[in-house]
Amino acid sequence: MTKLKKFLYLFTMMLCISGCKAFEKNKTETKNNIEIIVSCEEDSDLEKYINEGWNIVKEYSEEKVCSWKSIAASKDCNIEKDKGCKIIKPDKIGEEKIYLLEK
Repeated sequence: MTKLKKFLYLFTMMLCISGCKAFEKNKTETKNNIEIIVSCEEDSDLEKYINEGWNIVKEYSEEKVCSWKSIAASKDCNIEKDKGCKIIKPDKIGEEKIYLLEK
C-alpha cells in the first residue's frame, strides 16, 4: 500500500509541475526571427509585429492543459478534511499556438 501512495504522490506532483503556466507568452528573438508562443487563447502581440512588417513564416499548434482541478479519489473521501485522498486532473484543455515570424 505504501508503494501505491508513493506512486500517487509522485504522479500528482509531476502533473502539478508540468501544468504550470510559467511561460504563457514567450518571445525568442534572434537576428531576423521571432518566435511567439500564445497559450490558452490569451492576448498576444502578434498584430503589433505584423503591422511593423514581420511575416508569419511558420505556424503550428499543440494541445495544452490550461487549468487543473482537485477531485475526490473515492466516494467516501472528504477533500477538505483528508488532503491525501484528492486527485488533481485537467479541468480545461486549450491550445498553444506557436508563430515563427521573419522580417
